[in-house]
Amino acid sequence: MYSNMARERNALVIGRVISDVLDPFHRSVDLRVTYNSRHVTNGCEFKPSGVVNPPRIAIGGSDSTFYTLVMVDPDAPNPSDPTLREYLHWLVTDIPAEGSAADGQEMICYESPRPFSGIHRFVFVLFQQLGPQTVYAPGWRQNFCTRDFAELYNLGLPVAAVYFNCQRETGSGGRRMR
Repeated sequence: MYSNMARERNALVIGRVISDVLDPFHRSVDLRVTYNSRHVTNGCEFKPSGVVNPPRIAIGGSDSTFYTLVMVDPDAPNPSDPTLREYLHWLVTDIPAEGSAADGQEMICYESPRPFSGIHRFVFVLFQQLGPQTVYAPGWRQNFCTRDFAELYNLGLPVAAVYFNCQRETGSGGRRMR
């Protein structure tokens, strides 16, 4: 178990999720993200046609705990010039422990990834809430900041995160780093 957590954290560091989106944290809750029948693992690749509909989200945790799920694109509109960083693709609050996103409150509806240029990272971040109905929707999607959002609602550090890479259907080539 420890080596899996270390490998997971390392993948978030290598993929620059920790630094660009999140501060270092230790995963303490299981988070499973599945598009159709394909499980999201850190750094895996999806085409836009494979992520049109919201994924199934399964969360571990303990009874009477509620969670907030954030999905962001830190590479919008272009990884070499992410002027819209972070773009908010989805926000679900009040997800009960041992539940799914469908059991929570969708505050910002799912917007499917449609990268136009380069390889984009799409990051799912799970936070533990202080209680039900304590997190509200922001008024914007562009230039959302996961860290500021967590601070505003006293969410603390994430309890889980996972990301995938996505580029346009005809895209090819590697990630351009800044």
